[in-house]
Amino acid sequence: MNILWLINIPIPEASQLMGEEPSPFGGWLINASRDLSNQDGIELSIAFPSNKASKFTKLEGKKVNYYPFNPIKDSDKKTIEYNEYFETLLNNLKPDIVHIYGTEIEHTCSMVNVCKSLGIETVISIQGLVSIYARHIYANLPFSAIYGFTLRNLLRRDSVYLHKKIFELRGKNEIESLKKTNHIIGRTTWDKACSIQINPKAKYHFCNETLREEFYKHRWSIDECEKYSIFLSQGQYPIKGLHYMLEAMPIILKEFSKAKVYISGKDITKSDSFKDKLLMTYYGKYIKKMIKKLDLERNIVFTGPLDEEKMCHRYLKSNVFVCPSSIENSPNSLGEAMILGVPCVVSNVGGVLDMLKHEEEGFVYQADAPYMLAHYVCEIFKNEDLALKFSENARKHALNTHDKDINTSTLMKIYSDITSC
Repeated sequence: MNILWLINIPIPEASQLMGEEPSPFGGWLINASRDLSNQDGIELSIAFPSNKASKFTKLEGKKVNYYPFNPIKDSDKKTIEYNEYFETLLNNLKPDIVHIYGTEIEHTCSMVNVCKSLGIETVISIQGLVSIYARHIYANLPFSAIYGFTLRNLLRRDSVYLHKKIFELRGKNEIESLKKTNHIIGRTTWDKACSIQINPKAKYHFCNETLREEFYKHRWSIDECEKYSIFLSQGQYPIKGLHYMLEAMPIILKEFSKAKVYISGKDITKSDSFKDKLLMTYYGKYIKKMIKKLDLERNIVFTGPLDEEKMCHRYLKSNVFVCPSSIENSPNSLGEAMILGVPCVVSNVGGVLDMLKHEEEGFVYQADAPYMLAHYVCEIFKNEDLALKFSENARKHALNTHDKDINTSTLMKIYSDITSC
């Protein structure tokens, strides 16, 4: 079977072939593409946008061929140029099926339209749904944090308010793409409900995601973690709920004065240099003010960007993993924490309840109730038996959810079912 994937970023093998540093994002695609390409009778090609595309037309990997294409910035030319490129690519590759990961980018629409004109079936995997996420992006922030802006926000159009507008605009591409495909792949009640409401005629296929390789190799130990430490995998955007975590901290600190929060990724509060100040977002300024107002300077640590190995190590060092987002589908960060066995406290949003059972595998709390977040973190801190119970049960669940062989087999069957229709 000849399969073409359309993804939004290069996976590490493609980055290396272009002489670039691999991106820390999109890790679930690495194992999934490797395991699929190792199957008998499968020929896998992957297309992705890249600013270096003009230097390459084809990259030959060990088992996968890659086709980088230029991201088109001129809005008047996007549709025409994407259509021309994809038509040429599809006529050369002649895939049996095109599998599209992600819904909101312009090239997704173009690929769906070109495939339709050539009679090639498409299937779209739901990651998040920006048309729905847009409704949750304000995340109970005050008026000033929503509408405030810095110079960087003006130049990049990424204030909280403008971020919502961008999500709504991209949501139009998303809705158009989903309405024009006959097949959708998802993994939660939330993404099934949302995608089928957009396109009731599409067939919904269930398939879980495979995680990054490093997370299958390790197991959390309560004796080796940093006691009273909390880990958030992201905090750069309001949708990830860092401000909720900060609101919870004074309550936690009343019981556990040594509690500390580690946040992976760029320090959005950094303002040491003139350049830092130029690059600062208003949300970053808001978080910085919160930290100072709540006297949390000694309790908040931004780790900087972490690669796969360092990220795994940070999970293993943590006493509790917290996902305080205002919306998610099935966060891979939660899957990674669960498969390692890190005790989890997670907001009840999107498809979270399909991943983790409340009070059996961790705690699930009302997303806009940071006082409950604080309560549940303290419950785990004070009760090692509970932490160990959650660790064991969550790991068992995640090993099944993210089983590489099962997920590859399921994906193969979906392809087979679609092409035999």
